[in-house]
Amino acid sequence: MPAGGGSTRIRLGARGEDVAVSYLKKNGYKIVERNFRCVLGEIDIVAYDGKTLVFVEVRTRKSRQFGSPISSVSFRKQKKLISLANFYIKKHRLFDKPARFDVVGITLGEKDNCTVELVKNAFSDFTSPGYQYRGY
Repeated sequence: MPAGGGSTRIRLGARGEDVAVSYLKKNGYKIVERNFRCVLGEIDIVAYDGKTLVFVEVRTRKSRQFGSPISSVSFRKQKKLISLANFYIKKHRLFDKPARFDVVGITLGEKDNCTVELVKNAFSDFTSPGYQYRGY
């Protein structure tokens, strides 16, 4: 990575998260927490959509040259997010809340133009009504 490339990527990600938060709020989500960190990693956004607890992964790109930002959420990343969500649920004792995973893809264009894609229930592990917290 070229010198300074990491900080450029961090700024891009932070800008994308700001856009995502604004978009989610406009669509009725209540933001609970941003950048929840623990020993397992980080959840970009924790929110409620109605009574459903939503763990939101935000992906930001400058262009779609290498595909949609949403398509960059790998199976490995999904498994990591599932572990993080289980940790969050345990820590905050939210065992009785329905939960799901959403992904927001942001493509930043010229002059602050951007495209926002929201995929609700983008992948699942515990999104079924019969989900039972598994613990560790």
